[in-house]
Amino acid sequence: MKEVPILVLDFGSQYTQLIARRLRENGVYCEIVPYSESIANIKAKNPKGIILSGGPASVYADDAYHPDPEVFELGLPILGICYGMQLITQHFGGVVIAADHHEYGKAKLMIEKEDSLIFRDVKNGSVVWMSHGDRVDMLPDNFEMIGYSDNSPYAAIANEAANIYAFQFHPEVHHTEEGAKMLKNFAKHICGVESTWNMGSFAKEKIREIREKVGDKKVLCGVSGGVDSTVVATLLHEAIGDQLVPIFVDHGLLRAGEREQVENMFKLHDIDLITVDASEEFLEKLKGVTDPEEKRKIIGETFIRVFDREASKHEGIEFLAQGTLYTDVIESVSVKGPSKTIKSHHNVGGLPDWMTFELIEPLREIFKDEVRELGLELGLPKEMIGRHPFPGPGLAIRIMGEVTPNELRLLRESDTIMQEELKASGLYDKVWQAFTVVLNVKSVGVMGDNRTYDNTVCVRMVESVDGMTATFAHIPHDVLERISTRIINEVDGINRVVYDITSKPPGTIEWE
Repeated sequence: MKEVPILVLDFGSQYTQLIARRLRENGVYCEIVPYSESIANIKAKNPKGIILSGGPASVYADDAYHPDPEVFELGLPILGICYGMQLITQHFGGVVIAADHHEYGKAKLMIEKEDSLIFRDVKNGSVVWMSHGDRVDMLPDNFEMIGYSDNSPYAAIANEAANIYAFQFHPEVHHTEEGAKMLKNFAKHICGVESTWNMGSFAKEKIREIREKVGDKKVLCGVSGGVDSTVVATLLHEAIGDQLVPIFVDHGLLRAGEREQVENMFKLHDIDLITVDASEEFLEKLKGVTDPEEKRKIIGETFIRVFDREASKHEGIEFLAQGTLYTDVIESVSVKGPSKTIKSHHNVGGLPDWMTFELIEPLREIFKDEVRELGLELGLPKEMIGRHPFPGPGLAIRIMGEVTPNELRLLRESDTIMQEELKASGLYDKVWQAFTVVLNVKSVGVMGDNRTYDNTVCVRMVESVDGMTATFAHIPHDVLERISTRIINEVDGINRVVYDITSKPPGTIEWE
């Protein structure tokens, strides 16, 4: 099992994944596991420190989440954040009570103990982000208050002799000005972990792992045209050269001109790409299907079958590579055990029983922006790496209802216009993802002197760091107006354009 310098135990906070991201940005590798992770698994990862995340529960509730008590007996440095702080307080004999009022938002952290290692080079009075309904009422023995705010007399506490620290605030969020520095201090000065992890070292390690695992066998790699699968294919080609069998399936659900772009890029990197035109097969299987989950499953299963059919033409293939990301893995594992599925991730869950390939998922430990860094490290062009995420099921999940050639035309033409205007305005690289959705909702309109009764297209643009959470993008009205005017004027069959102002949560980024 891979050694993990800092291990984050997840108690269900919406911010948990940000803890890992902040540390990785500072060159410290860490992973997130459910709070219920066994002591045996924790020890196997050989961590140098443990972070207890925040969470929505109360530590004194009957159904509160508690880690194995042995976590506190491993002799490792521990940092508790919000719920994690309250767990530490309760475990060591302190008192946690419901606060008089929920504290949510910015506060000023006044550092009481300025020589504490956790606060090295952290300015006094910096802004921190609070989000809690409970508070520490009495400290455990051997703990002291090392920081406070107007509303939190115990904003930061510590038992420095035991290397146990805890914050009532969230150092991982951007609103906490010096938060990343505090997390780095915990890793470097308290756990003794140096900043040695980066995409260059990750690439070398993965190339070595792939060569060791694959040997002289071949690897089948599905290429979708998106950043993830392109980076996977490039990494594999770097590791095993011609043992890679990259297959690009044109499922008929691609964006305008996408097939040609993908084929040209692989030519530039001297990778022999096999293109399979299976568009008719996919569209036939999707005929009459309107349920989003059914669409995803049909597309996923058809993909696998197309791969299997193509693989039978090549000898020595024993592996299938996928572009599973760490966010896919996290969203598919719940702190409560078996997760409640938000939507099926087509890259997570392994292969059907009848398939004989072993999976290779070289990106499953990294976040989306780290994938982009890896792509640049591997020499991929910046314009390709900067492309917005595109879902495996393609345009099928951007059409509400049945996928038909006409709906695909409306979607491609409207999406092309929107992308052109976004790039012309210089905003393309400033948003995480932008696309159009065909709603299959008709409305009355007037074009010239004629009454129309045509389709509605929704424009969706979001800002995000890694896709786990997102806010709708605040695009200038004149840009939206140009997009709307061009779509209505140039795309036959659309007479209304709307803009989606839903964030994630509560909505997902994709509509289906």
